[in-house]
Amino acid sequence: MCGFPTPTDTVTPRQPRGQERVITGNRQTSWAFADAFVAEDEALHWARDRAREAGLRSVSPSTGAALRLLAATVDAKAVAEIGTGTGVSGIHLLHGMRPDGVLTTVDPEPEHQQFARQAFRACGFASNRARFIPGRALDVLPRLADAGYDLVFCDGDRLEYMEYLAESLRLLRPGGLVVFEGVFANGRTVDSGPQPTEVIRIRELLRTVRESQDLLPSLLPVGDGLLCAVKR
Repeated sequence: MCGFPTPTDTVTPRQPRGQERVITGNRQTSWAFADAFVAEDEALHWARDRAREAGLRSVSPSTGAALRLLAATVDAKAVAEIGTGTGVSGIHLLHGMRPDGVLTTVDPEPEHQQFARQAFRACGFASNRARFIPGRALDVLPRLADAGYDLVFCDGDRLEYMEYLAESLRLLRPGGLVVFEGVFANGRTVDSGPQPTEVIRIRELLRTVRESQDLLPSLLPVGDGLLCAVKR
């Protein structure tokens, strides 16, 4: 198996400076188009506004659309989400899940989960479609059932992503999906300069997932990077 490329590896030939600007501009236009492709309703806009007011990150519209697609692809009945936020990602996951599916969502801030409850209700989801568990993910995840989930979405503390991976492998059924948000770290993951511990941990996660014999991975260039892997 090929080794994971380090930030100093040469991946593609360097383009002339003017051409780099054109490529970058095209990519930004493409990303904007992808974000606008799936229309978001008023409940999602409301949840995004609450996230901004609370100083929280929320997944981009294109990332949300990808989550919706992934949940539908595995016909998800049980999904675990690490990082409820104000419900933006949860709404997308619920839209992709089976009509009888249940989202178990974990967050250390109960007040954020209250916003998510309101957003889910505004979308028309019955209260029994979501199970809210307040607390630190690493305290809650060990209490969840082995092989009981079709998809695990990780959008919590980046420093804990490696621990989330270990828990996800236990929680997922064979053929289930684990998904990590924010693995580009605003471009720092491939930056050759000194990086904070968070970025170093993300690089470790990427290497581990890519080299694992138990996972079939893919890295989706939506939002701030979506790392997906199927449990064999």
